[in-house]
Amino acid sequence: MDRDGGGDSPSYGRSLLNRVLTGAGTGDPRLTHIAELPSRAAQVTKWPEWSSPDVIAAVRATGVEEPWTHQIHAADLAAQGQHVVVSTGTASGKSLAYQLPVLTALQRDPRATALYLSPTKALGADQLRMINELTGQDPLRGIHPAPYDGDTPMEIRQWVRSNARWVFTNPDMLHVGMLRSHQRWARLLRQLRYVVVDECHTYRGVFGSHVALVLRRLRRLAQRYGADPVFVLCSATTAEPAEAASRLIGAPCVAVTEDGSPQGSRTVALWEPPLLGAGVTGENGAAVRRSAGAEAAKVMADLVAEGARTLTFVRSRVGAEAVAMDTRRLLAEVDPTLPGRIAAYRAGYLAEDRRALEAALSEGSLLGAATTNALELGVDIAGLDAVVVAGYPGTVASFWQQAGRAGRRTQGSLVLLIARDDPLDTYLVHHPEALLGRPVEATITDPHNPYILGPHLLCAAMEQPLTDAEVLAYQAWELLSDLAEQGLIRRRPGNGRDGSARWFTTADSHPHDAVDVRGGIGAAIAVVDVETGRMLGTTDAGRAPATLHEGAVHLHQGDSYVVDELDLAEGVALVRADTPGWSTSARAVTSIEIEEVTREHAHGAVTIALGRVLVTRQVIGYLRRLPSGEVLDMIPLDLPAQLLPTRAVFYTVTPDLLARAGIDVKRAPGALHAAEHAAIGMLPLVAICDRWDIGGVSTAEHPDTGLPTVFVYDGHPGGAGFAERGFARLRQWLGATLDAIESCGCASGCPSCVQSPKCGNGNNPLDKAGAARLLAAVLGELGDGDGDHIVS
Repeated sequence: MDRDGGGDSPSYGRSLLNRVLTGAGTGDPRLTHIAELPSRAAQVTKWPEWSSPDVIAAVRATGVEEPWTHQIHAADLAAQGQHVVVSTGTASGKSLAYQLPVLTALQRDPRATALYLSPTKALGADQLRMINELTGQDPLRGIHPAPYDGDTPMEIRQWVRSNARWVFTNPDMLHVGMLRSHQRWARLLRQLRYVVVDECHTYRGVFGSHVALVLRRLRRLAQRYGADPVFVLCSATTAEPAEAASRLIGAPCVAVTEDGSPQGSRTVALWEPPLLGAGVTGENGAAVRRSAGAEAAKVMADLVAEGARTLTFVRSRVGAEAVAMDTRRLLAEVDPTLPGRIAAYRAGYLAEDRRALEAALSEGSLLGAATTNALELGVDIAGLDAVVVAGYPGTVASFWQQAGRAGRRTQGSLVLLIARDDPLDTYLVHHPEALLGRPVEATITDPHNPYILGPHLLCAAMEQPLTDAEVLAYQAWELLSDLAEQGLIRRRPGNGRDGSARWFTTADSHPHDAVDVRGGIGAAIAVVDVETGRMLGTTDAGRAPATLHEGAVHLHQGDSYVVDELDLAEGVALVRADTPGWSTSARAVTSIEIEEVTREHAHGAVTIALGRVLVTRQVIGYLRRLPSGEVLDMIPLDLPAQLLPTRAVFYTVTPDLLARAGIDVKRAPGALHAAEHAAIGMLPLVAICDRWDIGGVSTAEHPDTGLPTVFVYDGHPGGAGFAERGFARLRQWLGATLDAIESCGCASGCPSCVQSPKCGNGNNPLDKAGAARLLAAVLGELGDGDGDHIVS
């Protein structure tokens, strides 16, 4: 175990960790690393002269006597008319950076308006509460901030359109509720001075590409009404914040990154759950590790029993419910008054329930909560004693956002990362420099993806006909010509004021309804309870065969259902309430065809490439798995194949290289397959994605290459930028993949290294040792590279 710092007298965070380790001590094999992060003093400055004295007085009344330097730097830039992104840590007061210029502008011009966008309801509601507190008394009462989201009643929406001067919404409602009916929002758009985009680092991949186009459409319509709003973006600490923000809004942004806020010391510990006994086996007899959720519940119970206010982040909604339930059960054995002070928090709760939980966390009546990433963003609950992260959240930025929830100003805090049964988690707890010493990632967006751009251009044309100049600026002439051939849009010459041509959508087109801003694939599949007729929710058609097939266990708001029928043609999955005692995971067969190689590099016996591919995937069955991880059986299914045009990174090796690595013809399929699985699990180390956003194929002789080939592809039509990032960072990516395989303690392969939870071949054949030999040989051919390594 590695250990940094420590000193003679333990910090508060270290004392909490010692409580968790009672009986085992720091020699506990589950504890792989401890780091002590020092405190940081505040850097304050003066209030700006341009800001309204009334606004300053209102802010000071909330307890802010002196602003921090980064707050005023960003506010100054916005007040000067520059688009700005403030990229600093959790609880660093980024909100003040936009509150000062926006409230000052709205007070001085009674017609001026502003818009606030957040990725989650919880964050938007929290920021609105703060603004209501600031504007609740004269002379700021006339600003009228108001929400406009899915929870807003219809009668209130009309009032918002007519009266609100600062509207709090999200990208989804902006797209479908405001831009589509922009004529009804003419009052707001005509005088729009500021647009706030909060937690903008969350807009990445397909979601980020959709939001980038929504914001371009917003700027376009604001311009139509005569406005040119200033964008103020708030972000967690990320790499290249100015470039990422500029890509997001389609205009140059200035970045403010020097954090002037104070921070208490933190103890960061990395934790690997133990392998269970030989009597418990998973798929193909693989070893099973104690779950991160079970470990997290035990840790949270210990911390809460010690009086520490604790937040536990869990990767799924059902996981959050399970951790909260297990923690209550453990605490009931210690103190019967404590279980009532533990709760779960996730999306799907009613708005009033979410607000009540947030308030209880802030005031301390709740001592612990298990949550999804719904509480990762901006909600004002900083100052907790401990944060437990059950499973790496996918990005360094998210990890530090979650970690930043811990830490009172006057004392230290504990952050504990518990590894899931996953190659990336395994790698990080054994290579702490890859997490604690690594810069945060740059966000990836691709607004030019034709599968995203095309539908948004249809929306834009319906909002206001497109000019030829706009189409050329988007480099979309061929794309719109294809859409015109499909009868979705028409180019009419000579209809503009200047006599130029315009592009119009056809009369029966409804493009806004076809766009899922969150990045769904295909039409929505309704999930309906057959016993009550109630629609429980929706899933996009692209994912339905793997998640809503007949026999699948479907979880909804803590309740368990079993799917009776999936009808893709009718767009419905029929489910019934049931708790069968097992979970299900689909198995599919996948083939891949190379359509175009866009980049390629040869390195001796290894060739690496990036290209457009066509993936054919068919779900053929599903596994039933007990809560322990033990596999009961596999049930066959007969579902239609699905086609996915996307982008992939791939590499080929020669048979001679395999032979030199000691991999004979019989071992080659298992070695390639295991290397592919492990690489999929490790791609999130270099690309901001989840392993469920990507897929892979390996073959001992691919028909398009004629060689042993490993593919990893984006799981979204047209791609999402993940394959490109993998191609650019291939040495680092495959080097970490090899490390993850070699550092796993299992004998022949398990979910922590080379097994995949979604393998269509039932994780067979897999050759863990062969994969390590293959990757070592590939890396030997690739050489050291230029700067392609983890910074520590």
